[in-house]
Amino acid sequence: MQQLSLGYSPCPNDTFIFYGLIHGKVACPDTTFEERLEDVETLNKLALQGELDLTKISYHALGHLRDEYSLLRSGGALGRGCGPLVIAPRETNMAQLRGKKIAIPGTLTTANLLLQLYGTGYEDLLVLPFHEIMPALLAGKADAGVIIHESRFTYQLHGLKQVLDLGQWWEEDSGCPIPLGGILAKRSLGAEKIKQIDTALRASVKYAFATPHEPEAYIKQHAQELADDVIRSHIELYVNDFSIDLGAEGIKAIETLFQRAEERGIIPKSEKSLFAE
Repeated sequence: MQQLSLGYSPCPNDTFIFYGLIHGKVACPDTTFEERLEDVETLNKLALQGELDLTKISYHALGHLRDEYSLLRSGGALGRGCGPLVIAPRETNMAQLRGKKIAIPGTLTTANLLLQLYGTGYEDLLVLPFHEIMPALLAGKADAGVIIHESRFTYQLHGLKQVLDLGQWWEEDSGCPIPLGGILAKRSLGAEKIKQIDTALRASVKYAFATPHEPEAYIKQHAQELADDVIRSHIELYVNDFSIDLGAEGIKAIETLFQRAEERGIIPKSEKSLFAE
């Protein structure tokens, strides 16, 4: 029996997806998992250090990890109408924010990558855990912030204003869905083992869809926002058919993101295939 380390975030979409795999509801041959729940930027850094066998990451981070890790086809967050939002304490626009301090949920997040791909002049960054961004704006520590996860459902309650929906901009500019985060496996595990894990994870996603109430206690145990409607909205937004399988459309979105990031010199070029071969 092989024990593998598995990192994912405490956000409802991840705990929903991994519930079946972690709680023995779906089987992966000769494999057990030791889970580690961390915010996505911590997971990005752990992957850069090669500390996790399997992990959720931001697609931005995968741009720096392609030599060591391969992408799974299931378990990820990719879709439409689910992108990061640029928000501010008062009405403003992106042109006025050039040169201003912007809070982001991590240097290697896809949120920051989309901000940088949107245009230049957004380099004065304040890196904070995602749940600290809105309080920082209200305290006057930054001029604007890029929010992700359940924050996008609650920012208006704090009187904050949307400046730009980066996801909507990406969809209109590229014609692709938004690649937010994916699940990686160390290439050293070998293609056969990685395929088994991918199959088990796909079964875990399907299990959660089939029994949506069963993971609720586990999800609430870890969620930042405990209101049922917020948790439900979060899962509906980030868990979809792309979470079962990226498919051709999902793969094209990731390749487009990487091509643009490579052209801007934000991530290094790689000769490796996205997937284990």
